[in-house]
Amino acid sequence: MVQLPNYLDYSGGSIQRQINPYADNGGSVVAIAGDDFVVIGADTRLSSGFSIFTREQNKLFPLSSTTILGCAGCWCDTLTLTRILKSRMQMYQQEHNKTMSTVACAQMLSTILYYKRFFPYYISNILVGLDNEGKGCVYSYDPIGHCEKATYRAGGSAGALLQPLLDNQIGQKNILNPSTEPLTQEKALATLKDVFISAAERDIYTGDSVSIKIITKDGIKEDTFDLRRD
Repeated sequence: MVQLPNYLDYSGGSIQRQINPYADNGGSVVAIAGDDFVVIGADTRLSSGFSIFTREQNKLFPLSSTTILGCAGCWCDTLTLTRILKSRMQMYQQEHNKTMSTVACAQMLSTILYYKRFFPYYISNILVGLDNEGKGCVYSYDPIGHCEKATYRAGGSAGALLQPLLDNQIGQKNILNPSTEPLTQEKALATLKDVFISAAERDIYTGDSVSIKIITKDGIKEDTFDLRRD
């Protein structure tokens, strides 16, 4: 009888374990700016995978009477970033005895994001407000702080689905006989609702309801409407 060599048992060898510090809690943000107004909306669903944590989470953060930040993505990073922004806004108010403008706030957000470039915040940020001339403006960011000024933008889990629709309806791109009429607040609000209804049909991380804020020279008005809850 042949005796087999006594090999070591490697079945219980080393196991590699990985830690992922990020979590994607979904959500979508859409912003549309006009000549004297800006509209921003975000859904209220906070989820992870196939689990819904809450259906009533507001993702729009007023930074001043003319500036609002919309965030979608990792919720813990959102809370950290907004807390830092609010403290910086308060420090600016106490030091200069005036409220930071939307343009200055947009630059500050870009600087904060770039400071964390080696361990970035896992958030899709869209900052909106009225500029120094009273016109609506929209600023979008990548995770490490690159800032782009536009008149409309979509971000979050359904951003890739919604941006082409905004390009067509608001930017008048890829359309026959584009309209030259200026964008009205009523059309911007109706378009924002339409794109969120479309997003809720295709994206499981967007749904339940939409929180809307409208910024004008008279202040901030709020609105909401329901989406599908399945």
